Amino acid sequence: MAFIQSMDHLPEILDGCRRNDRKSQERLYYHFYPAMFTLCKKFFAEDHDIQTALNNGMMKVFKNVSQYDPSKGEFFNWMYTIIRNSCLTILRDRKPDVSVELKEYMLNISHEDPFQNSEWEDIFLYLNKLPPATRAVCSLFYLEGFSIKEIEYEMRMKEGTVKWHLNDSRNRLRDIFTKSKES
Repeated sequence: MAFIQSMDHLPEILDGCRRNDRKSQERLYYHFYPAMFTLCKKFFAEDHDIQTALNNGMMKVFKNVSQYDPSKGEFFNWMYTIIRNSCLTILRDRKPDVSVELKEYMLNISHEDPFQNSEWEDIFLYLNKLPPATRAVCSLFYLEGFSIKEIEYEMRMKEGTVKWHLNDSRNRLRDIFTKSKES
């Protein structure tokens, strides 16, 4: 397999992708695979789901690569957004339409990052213990920096549901952190 040795070759690879050159697509895919796999892992626990989101996103990248405009930002950021949106699409399609009643204790959402002192390997272990929708909301809020309003829009959830998931993730993570310290 041919990998992009440096980012200096990226324009050449992108030109090949615009021509639907399979070798160029393969080089692009494998160069960015580790970072994009890690991104998808924030949202899904199962390798099959991670791979599906990644592959769906990469197909969109290949299909729309001619729309990438270097004057508007880095290619990595453009691709990252497409792959993240691919994850969100899968989550939205799976999510049952459930509204959660907003409780008084959910009004104050902590913006303190529960993962700030954690290594990535640990973060993925903690995320794997959360239910899928809670995991997605937690990842968007704490790891991706989305606001509650942005999560509402992207996940097509009501504000109360987003806040419930954030509260649920904090409670579950607190229990996980407590148990891991006791071990």
